[in-house]
Amino acid sequence: MVSPAIRRAVAKKLRANTTPHERILWRALKELPIEGTHFRRQAPIGPYVVDFFCPAKRLIVELDGGHHNEDATAQRDNERQAWLEKEGYRVIRFWNSDVTGDLNAVMERVYAEVHGALDADALPLRRHRRG
Repeated sequence: MVSPAIRRAVAKKLRANTTPHERILWRALKELPIEGTHFRRQAPIGPYVVDFFCPAKRLIVELDGGHHNEDATAQRDNERQAWLEKEGYRVIRFWNSDVTGDLNAVMERVYAEVHGALDADALPLRRHRRG
């Protein structure tokens, strides 16, 4: 298993080198109603680094480019997603073209995953301080 220090360094490097599609989605995620929707980007979870992560809802948002259509990459994505779901996380995936083509639909899906429905009120997030 890769050490936590290495995973954090990889995540930091990925945050510094985001794609244009990731930047668009990140700006949109930051504009969600704050209650319960704090997202982290390029967050290390277990042996992986995920694109976007909402810890309060254990929700992972993955953004995939065209190379994710390749058989080997798709297989790794499936194994990764299975591991994350086995650990209790929910994973939703979008294509880069979804972000550029219909960002509103992407954000509606994220909102529904976080709050349970599009017409649901955002509930206050209870923050837990680390000791």
